[in-house]
Amino acid sequence: MGHPHEAHPHASLLSDFILGSQDGLVNVLGILLGLVISTHDVRIILIAAFAALAAESISMSAVAYTSTRARRELYKSEVERELREMREVPDLEREEIRVILRKWEFSGDELERMVRDIEARPKMMLDLMMAFELSLAPVPENQPRKSAQVVLAATVVGSFIPLIPFLLFPSALVTDAVLAILFSAVTLFLVGWYEAQTTDGITWQSGLRMVLIGLGAGFGGFLIGVAANQL
Repeated sequence: MGHPHEAHPHASLLSDFILGSQDGLVNVLGILLGLVISTHDVRIILIAAFAALAAESISMSAVAYTSTRARRELYKSEVERELREMREVPDLEREEIRVILRKWEFSGDELERMVRDIEARPKMMLDLMMAFELSLAPVPENQPRKSAQVVLAATVVGSFIPLIPFLLFPSALVTDAVLAILFSAVTLFLVGWYEAQTTDGITWQSGLRMVLIGLGAGFGGFLIGVAANQL
């Protein structure tokens, strides 16, 4: 009888989800609060918010793709460099393995035996150097595309949250602004709660931290709107 498969959240995709949802929500919330102070024309507010939603979603998705692709290319280039050093300067590479093993309290004959065993397995030696000397993790070939898709979807969904009151009650801008803040706070808390659930953190602390960071950033848009209105 086989062992049941244990599912683990993918750290990169979790990060992409949090980045996209928080960025989209905070960006649109800040724009909405700033515009409510500056104008009473709900059409202008909605046009600006949807333009920001589109631009932010596309740009965030593109950044996620290019940055993840860059991490993949970096990993591949470092693998080639490590393989070359393993062939050309094996003494130096063995010493680097010793440095890693000493941190794990290996010493004496046991240390040297471990070094020989690792050196006899080039794949193990390469993986060890990549992870514990260079602190780099492999990036699958399809990861840039997945990251771009997750960030795009999360940014669009996050951006819609503060827009909901303005779409439902377009004639009550002050009420809309208050509801947008409340909807955003609840969503940010749930995102922080989800993060804590997947990382074994304290759920209420993570949720509250996400709310404070997100609403603090959104409040910046409100202050800019106040300043622009005064000018």
